Amino acid sequence: MKRKLWPFLILLVSVMTLVGCQKSANDKQSLPVVKDPETRTESLLHTVVQLSIYHENQEKVMDEAIDYIKNMEKLLSTNLKGADVYRINQAAGKKAVKVDPRTFEIIEAAQGMSKKSQGKFDVSIGAVTNLWRIGDDVARVPGDQEIKNALPYINYKDITLDKKKKTVYIKKGMTLELGAISKGYIADGVKKIFKKHGITTAIINLGGNVLTIGKSPNDPKGWNIGVQNPDEVRGDTVGSVHVKDSSIVTSGIYERYIEKDGKRYHHIMDPKTGYPVENDISGVTVFTKTSLQGDELSTSLFILGIKDGIKLIDDMEGVEAVFIDKENGIHISKGLKDNFTLRNKEYHLVTEK
Repeated sequence: MKRKLWPFLILLVSVMTLVGCQKSANDKQSLPVVKDPETRTESLLHTVVQLSIYHENQEKVMDEAIDYIKNMEKLLSTNLKGADVYRINQAAGKKAVKVDPRTFEIIEAAQGMSKKSQGKFDVSIGAVTNLWRIGDDVARVPGDQEIKNALPYINYKDITLDKKKKTVYIKKGMTLELGAISKGYIADGVKKIFKKHGITTAIINLGGNVLTIGKSPNDPKGWNIGVQNPDEVRGDTVGSVHVKDSSIVTSGIYERYIEKDGKRYHHIMDPKTGYPVENDISGVTVFTKTSLQGDELSTSLFILGIKDGIKLIDDMEGVEAVFIDKENGIHISKGLKDNFTLRNKEYHLVTEK
């Protein structure tokens, strides 16, 4: 799996009070929410993973969640021999490959996302990303003809799924790349594990994908999520939003890129051109109920641009977004008008026409 932006987002959370017990639908015994969370930090998914549970004695739940992340990383790797995605790519044009039900589920979801976005999100982008390899030591700027030769192999419609047999077939020359969706799926999976064990208050941070469970013990308005300044080191924010039970997915162009002849090439590729998306966006943060949906939208919104992206978000139920442009302008969807707090004087809110 390729890494996604790490983490173009900062959690501004401080817990100052002890709150009472809460009842879980999955557990007859309520778990008291505590002042200081139990936290586990691991280097996984080519990023830093941090899980924080605001209940005591949750070591076994932590272990189960970390094991789940490790197993999913092995299943979805494009480089590890024996991994499902590796085997699918190696068998391109030769045969259908039987995969783990979880791998099938994520590829099925990815293909559905590709259809909904009309190809702006395309899970078969690997034919192009393998040429650029941005984020790896061997990253380079491929030639124009190389890119043109790869474009015919980017087409989500050429992925054949057999739901009953749990097999995946792709045409010769195609390459699946799940990096743009895998962390969202995994974050949602960790949330399911936590919920199963009666966890009511927690934060799941998989780099650019963050999921909050419940509400902040310190603030009745919710967890205070800071949106990272795309031009500065991590920790410098442009503003913040309060959320409850929400997914926050952030993508940007400044932490993964290569330079050649004075030009910077970022990692967010346009499936139609094979080149990095060129528009006025430097970063976008999407607020949704599931991290999987956030992954899909963060990629699609980059390609759509700010004007069309805002229009799309404003027409969707339960989804909000913050766009940052290259002129330090901040554009927010209508549902955040009363919830976004500007914190950096070098940035300014833009009123959409």
